[in-house]
Amino acid sequence: MPTALTIDLRPLRRSRDLRFLFGGAALSQLGTALVAVTAGLQVYRLTHSSLAVGAISGVAAVPLIAGMLAGGVLADAWDRRWLIIASPCVAGASSVAMALNASATHPSLWLVYGLLAAGAAAAGLGGPAGTAALPTLVAPGLLPATFAMSATVRQLAALVGPAAGGLCVARFGVPAVYAAGAGLGLGCGLVSLGIRPLPPAGAHGRVGLAAFTEGLRCARRSALVIAVMLIDADATVFGMPQALFPALGLETFHAGPTGVGLLYAAPAAGALLGALTSGWVGGVRHAGRAVLVAVTVWGVAIAAVGVVSLLPVALGLLALAGAADLVSEVLRNSLLQQSVPEAFRGRLTALWLAQANGAPALGNLEAGGVATLVTPAFSIVSGGLACVAGALLLGGLMPVLRQARLRRDHDRGPAQTPAGESPPAAGRRGRG
Repeated sequence: MPTALTIDLRPLRRSRDLRFLFGGAALSQLGTALVAVTAGLQVYRLTHSSLAVGAISGVAAVPLIAGMLAGGVLADAWDRRWLIIASPCVAGASSVAMALNASATHPSLWLVYGLLAAGAAAAGLGGPAGTAALPTLVAPGLLPATFAMSATVRQLAALVGPAAGGLCVARFGVPAVYAAGAGLGLGCGLVSLGIRPLPPAGAHGRVGLAAFTEGLRCARRSALVIAVMLIDADATVFGMPQALFPALGLETFHAGPTGVGLLYAAPAAGALLGALTSGWVGGVRHAGRAVLVAVTVWGVAIAAVGVVSLLPVALGLLALAGAADLVSEVLRNSLLQQSVPEAFRGRLTALWLAQANGAPALGNLEAGGVATLVTPAFSIVSGGLACVAGALLLGGLMPVLRQARLRRDHDRGPAQTPAGESPPAAGRRGRG
């Protein structure tokens, strides 16, 4: 059982396929971050409107979620490896078109929106395949460490990508950064060629509405899957205060745009620190209880932000919330993937990803609405407390979540060792 504080790197050491998968994901997510910040800068230059910049999220959200739901069906019917390869390449092609549009004398704003939507749909198609592949590449006891590493890659891209994008736009211009994003997408596809074939276990080429509906029925039959999705929705719908960060930074803490930026960065910094010190998470046996505790810590920390008057204290609380959310995310993902039949893993992963991407938007809408009706401070405090109440309610009403435990390597016979994973050396048991 892992007890070290630092991140557990055993999955990378044991699985060649995982090294290729995460290497490609790092390139793809960095490229996505570069394109996102560049698109925001370009749209603002074209319109001088913050509303037009904000519309980027709405334009991308619907095709992203639609792509995920379709990608989940495909991930259970086709070789997941080819979806992992093709998705960033198609998204990269949209970035090439964006570079050409940006190079025109009069770039088209609507073409920017349309190409962003196309790139989001392409990225969504490959998302479920990449996540659903993880349980086939590592042993059960290494899933928490694997999801912690996945979160590390994502948080690093979220922190490095926007800063690098802004610097590169200033130095090389918008078209060049779009081209760099396209190159990173292509690089992801090339790196992912090293992953072994990942053929389907169930649908065997069957796609369409019937296959999607079959996945919904499977989700409804699993009380744990429903519980995991509900606890995630509780945290993000009630405890998502990002829409209030400008008001807090400018009016509550009087810290200007710099303070606003720090408020946005603090949860990601806390999540990254949590990922880098997540070696102990794999040793958590009662994962369901740990999720409930982590979501409660998230809610309490968010609520406390609404009552403090010092920016450094608020940043520390947001970082604590981000670290708690990282622990919750790792354990939720591990529980979900361990409880889903392989034949349905792509479709249920798609439902999970769609919910995880859609719920924060609802949370920001709720936070902004309450702040408009009352005050930003009331919105943050009430949202955090509602999150805590939701966690307590779900823990009481859904014993399957309270009692959920993570499996270990010894819970599965040796014949089920994932292909591409090196077994522990003779005479030495693998931890996990």
